[in-house]
Amino acid sequence: MATAGKVIKCKAAIIWEAGKTPSVEEVEVAPPRSGEIRVKIVATGICRTDDHVLKGFFPNISYPVIAGHEGAGIVESVGPGVTCVKPGDKVIPLCLPQCGECDCCLSPKTNYCLKNHFQGSFQNWMPDKTNRFTCRGKQVYHFLWTSTFSEYTVLPEASIVKISDEAPLDKVCLFGCAFPTGYGAAINTAKVEPGSTCAIFGLGGIGLSVVIGCKTAGASRIIGVDINKSKFAKAKELGATECIAPQDFKKPINEVLMEMTGLGVDYAFEAIGRIDTEATALSSCHAGHGVCVLIGEPPAGSQLSITPIQLISGRKLTGCLVGGWKLKDALPKLVSDYMNKKFNTDTLITHVLPFEKIGEGFELLQTGKSIRCVLLF
Repeated sequence: MATAGKVIKCKAAIIWEAGKTPSVEEVEVAPPRSGEIRVKIVATGICRTDDHVLKGFFPNISYPVIAGHEGAGIVESVGPGVTCVKPGDKVIPLCLPQCGECDCCLSPKTNYCLKNHFQGSFQNWMPDKTNRFTCRGKQVYHFLWTSTFSEYTVLPEASIVKISDEAPLDKVCLFGCAFPTGYGAAINTAKVEPGSTCAIFGLGGIGLSVVIGCKTAGASRIIGVDINKSKFAKAKELGATECIAPQDFKKPINEVLMEMTGLGVDYAFEAIGRIDTEATALSSCHAGHGVCVLIGEPPAGSQLSITPIQLISGRKLTGCLVGGWKLKDALPKLVSDYMNKKFNTDTLITHVLPFEKIGEGFELLQTGKSIRCVLLF
């Protein structure tokens, strides 16, 4: 392309400091270096994790920063040595890298990659500890090596995957985070069995994707739990058999679920990121064999307190990172399954806005009026 090797000026949403609404600015995006790819982002979703960045929940984030990790786009140019993609390819940035070389990537037991943002310093820079964004003469930091809140972004090879040329980017951007995270929590992590009973705490984009996963796995009873009743219709459309709101009961919701199911649910999923809800989800599980999967990400430093007998009796508590998928391997197939109508994720998108209205998109998320808002460049 004509822009290859040159600095590109484009629009991006910058969070200048924690607590401040993103500001749409003109930024300069440097060309990719060795092992890097520059991508023109076409569409990006707004995820709760991005809201956590906005609110300063993560102590290792440096500001100003360009957030965003749920996008899809087209390769503009590649740096020396890149072989996994070429200019013109449709791609999805990966919020969880897959380097293919570390101990975890070489193991079939985990999708964790030792180059991810939990290891050492947060991914505010590219792997070589430099950055590719500047605005008003100041450096602007990266987020998760994705930064999809920029019309152009630069990623390392470990954080990108090629998808079908026929994929609709304004739809499959959700495959960057929300859908595989929730769907995989049911399919990969919990391994939901046919005829089982499930409870999903939190019916946002990830929680509803759990619903899709539980239905696909053949669960006979899928109970959605949320304080926002406006989400119930969507949950039932996707497969929930019933929905309940904690404020409608005078007793703890875990006791309500126990009464509804007898000994508790077979599988409980926490897709909010609240310590109290995580404890409640565990207490809702079948006393002898229930499995509780933690998906939501609480503020940094949070501590979960449990009673050992809850686990000794047979319950299991586990976590789930991006649905347990090795994303480079899994996403092309998941996108193909979507295009073959194995599942319908389009219904998760409740709002579509031009990128310049990103502030409105965050407001829709914060007030619970949207499931997923997709921004278009």
